[in-house]
Amino acid sequence: MTLVGFFLLLIIAFVCGAIAQTMVGGGRGGCLVTIAVGFIGAMLGSWMAKSLGLPILLAVDIGGGEQFPIIWSIMGGALFCAIISLLTRRRP
Repeated sequence: MTLVGFFLLLIIAFVCGAIAQTMVGGGRGGCLVTIAVGFIGAMLGSWMAKSLGLPILLAVDIGGGEQFPIIWSIMGGALFCAIISLLTRRRP
């Protein structure tokens, strides 16, 4: 993977993580947390899609045959954020 491909991957993960956090109701943390949510969402969403026998939807080719699943990243990130927010909910 080239340096340009790596930065493209970071930008795509940031956008997917930001959309996932917004779907759940906002997120805590900054840019690095949002990028991490995008990557974790991609892993979680891809795993769920393979387990259920669903196809990879809207994958972006990063370079060298690497693909980043946009839809599954957003869905997995939203699920991850929802679980984290349930576990770390502030109590009055």
